[in-house]
Amino acid sequence: MKDNVEQPSRLVDINRLQLAKIETLPDGGVRIGALARNSDTANDPLIRERYPLLAQALLSGASPQLRNLATDGGNLMQRTRCYYFMDTTFPACNKRNPGSGCAAIEGFNRIHAILGASEQCIATHPSDMCVALAALDAKVQVKGPKGARTIPMLEFHRLPGTTPQLDTNLRADELITSIDLPPSPFNKDFHYLKVRDRNSYAFALVSVAAALDLNGQTIRGARIALGGVAHKPWRSLEAEQLLNGASPSEQKFAEAADVILRDAHGYKYNAFKIPLAKQAVVRALTVAGGAA
Repeated sequence: MKDNVEQPSRLVDINRLQLAKIETLPDGGVRIGALARNSDTANDPLIRERYPLLAQALLSGASPQLRNLATDGGNLMQRTRCYYFMDTTFPACNKRNPGSGCAAIEGFNRIHAILGASEQCIATHPSDMCVALAALDAKVQVKGPKGARTIPMLEFHRLPGTTPQLDTNLRADELITSIDLPPSPFNKDFHYLKVRDRNSYAFALVSVAAALDLNGQTIRGARIALGGVAHKPWRSLEAEQLLNGASPSEQKFAEAADVILRDAHGYKYNAFKIPLAKQAVVRALTVAGGAA
């Protein structure tokens, strides 16, 4: 709105709704209210104990001042990151003006997508929190006139396809009420790696949420999700399955990275992201496995 990309006729203040609680679910998981602030979530004892990967991701995002005000539901609803989308002096942006073209494809596309893009849009999703939520199998609870429904985190955000103006699968008449996290064994061996141009106040060129469930030197389960590379948090179930039953090693982690980036496509200014993302995956898994 500040850049006149959106010009709504009305704004509705929902801050009085009782949606800021962080509480334990009957199955041992945790429910995070949509109006819980990023800082409060990152520092909540339940989150720090059971989902430290999420806390780490939250604390790497934005600035303390923004985290103190930003809500978790609002974080989910961030628009994708693109110079041409944010600057209305560029008329060609299919996200802003469907059918007008994508200026980024032939323009300066250093921060843009290498996975899941289309001829209509190559923007990336800016959130750190959402990358960790994707790795942790979170579910988004929403309500609307037709009742309540659950949207798995991996299905909440959309790839651009032919409708890049649609960022999420949330309907126009629905409200996010909470984010539910299932019980998780990924609270000991984890790491959130954020590669960016400077150490603070910068979006990720590539980020990796990595977690391992280790039994001695055997990987019982793995979680790998990437940020900064696609229109949505990018998770590879195939790469995770590749690690199941294996021993933690740089070679095995590199194989997983190759699987994740197998279909990556770079443009003029962002092809460097492909080897960077592979190295970031190996690094994050190595730290998670305690072998750094």
